[in-house]
Amino acid sequence: MTERPIAGFAKKRLAMIVAGGVAGVAIGLAGVYGIATLRGNAGGDSPCRQALETARKATPFARGEVAAVAIAKSPLKVPDLAFQDASGTPLTLANWRGRTVLLNLWATWCVPCRKEMPSLDALQARLGGPNFEVVTVNIDTSDPDKPKAWLKEVGIEKLAYYADPAAKTFQDLKAVGRAFGMPTTLLVDPNGCEIGTIAGPAEWASDDAIKLIQAALAK
Repeated sequence: MTERPIAGFAKKRLAMIVAGGVAGVAIGLAGVYGIATLRGNAGGDSPCRQALETARKATPFARGEVAAVAIAKSPLKVPDLAFQDASGTPLTLANWRGRTVLLNLWATWCVPCRKEMPSLDALQARLGGPNFEVVTVNIDTSDPDKPKAWLKEVGIEKLAYYADPAAKTFQDLKAVGRAFGMPTTLLVDPNGCEIGTIAGPAEWASDDAIKLIQAALAK
């Protein structure tokens, strides 16, 4: 007479364990891939689909001096990074909507950053205009006059000065898996979506880099 209640209890307990296991898997997946992935990946919606098409066209040009550029394979809306201009006016990446941007984070304590700055200046001189801008954001956290003085000393003239003294831009990019060291550079489409990214320096004034940027600008 006592076997049936025990069996019934065992079945209920097994059902609870299975349900708990399923819930645990769901939570685990959400933690690894994000809730958006479980809902069909909201990032796959417009406007970032166009960035993936641009990335596809640019892929053959990620070679030579820019072979280390990782071309986007999945949609990513770049965080609306906040920084300021030379006068201290607050800006965000959204101020460049409608233009393709090569966003670069740099610091005076970063030797590779200093080394590639002249090539970024040359790239801006050659391709900068209504449809494209090289946006370099300095993340020195002390002595705000030091990076300005250094840029003047080495003859950087075409790049506008932008800074984030709190270095929050780096942390915001790191949170989406796009900042592992310095310099960090992202190619961002007019809708604020990633086309490609690179951790480390590149020769941005090279023919390879010019062709890559031109491919990203082609319509």
